[in-house]
Amino acid sequence: MIHGLPSMKSIKSLKSLVRKKTNAQEVSKSGWKMKPFLALMCTALLIFWYKTTNIQFEQTEIEETDYPFDMAKESETVNDKLKVLPHGIIQPRSDLELKPLWSRSSLRSKGVEMTNRNLLAIPVGIKQKGNVDALVKKFLPANFTIVLFHYDGNMDKWWDLDWSSKAIHIVAQNQTKWWFAKRFLHPDVVSIYDYIFLWDEDLGVENFNPERYLRIVKSVGLEISQPALDHNSTEIHHKITLRSRTKKFHRRVYINRGHKRCSNTSADPPCTGFVEGMAPVFSKAAWFCTWNLIQNDLVHGWGMDMKLGYCAQGDRTKNVGIVDSEYIVHQGIQTLGESVPEKKTTARDVRPRRHGHTTFDSRTEIRRQSTWELQTFKERWSKAVEEDNNWIDPSSSSSMTKRRTSNGNNRRLRRGSSHRVKHKRTQETSTTTKHI
Repeated sequence: MIHGLPSMKSIKSLKSLVRKKTNAQEVSKSGWKMKPFLALMCTALLIFWYKTTNIQFEQTEIEETDYPFDMAKESETVNDKLKVLPHGIIQPRSDLELKPLWSRSSLRSKGVEMTNRNLLAIPVGIKQKGNVDALVKKFLPANFTIVLFHYDGNMDKWWDLDWSSKAIHIVAQNQTKWWFAKRFLHPDVVSIYDYIFLWDEDLGVENFNPERYLRIVKSVGLEISQPALDHNSTEIHHKITLRSRTKKFHRRVYINRGHKRCSNTSADPPCTGFVEGMAPVFSKAAWFCTWNLIQNDLVHGWGMDMKLGYCAQGDRTKNVGIVDSEYIVHQGIQTLGESVPEKKTTARDVRPRRHGHTTFDSRTEIRRQSTWELQTFKERWSKAVEEDNNWIDPSSSSSMTKRRTSNGNNRRLRRGSSHRVKHKRTQETSTTTKHI
């Protein structure tokens, strides 16, 4: 070994160090070359993530639009009861679409299954079969789901109609349409339908087209509506429902004579915000509210028409109206109660007949029951309003004035309080200055 010269081992170490340094520089250079590619990949992933999230959000909005009454979290009680099931298997809603035994699709024609989802529900008796047939045939081309409530128990004689096998038939002896609606048209069951038509059986529809009707309702934002009544109708109880020949629709009526006067300043039914019970049409959201308003035991629905405006999803003077260009004829045929079975009569039930025989007058008894239900409904409403301290009548002009007065008083109190504080501070400053 020659002193002063590096050894072979140290030379190898030096070469290794130089090689590592060169490799590190090459890696560093290649890393800089890779950065734009990595940035591009990250950007693409972010765009993909954003679009996926947006699509999921839009899908959720669509589902919430279809089922607005179940889009909130389920109640804690319901969750407790359903803990025995895996969450993904739970289906909280249903519908009234018929499902064939031999196919995976519904009976609705393809291409329209997700549109024009509307429901027509009618209480029917066999004596009005011909009129109901004409009525239903008006709605079938518009792809309506048809539900018949057979209040006379006679369903077998309807099967000869071409459309009968596609309708849903529900039978209960001597029950009203409000009784049927409360039990079979729950909001979770009818939530796929955009509009619910809850009509009587004695309506003439020669001058009515459901598709044109709905176009008007949607264009002017009517949440609760009804077609106007033709002047030839047998029964017209409220002038607001009478057809105007010069208008497409109207929201209020003007009356200048008699004890009831209606003007532009009127804000209460039946001057405005009113439809009658024989042919109401509800939006999905309005029906949710209306179903909850229907009393389980008050089956005739008397008095409820005056309160339907509270379910109009806002100002009832704007969201409730009568469509004039698509009108109907109310024939006023009374058939409910005719199939009442024989019963033991009491003194007030007996009506005299010839040859000393007696009979049960069902129509008189039904009207007596309806009158009692009207009074009961009014009392329940008054009691509910009195007991609910948090409820403010959105339609009451006095409550609006009260709220404005309250807000004004609060503002004056705040201003007065602020003025007193400033005055107090000024006095304190003045006292302090004098003290100094």
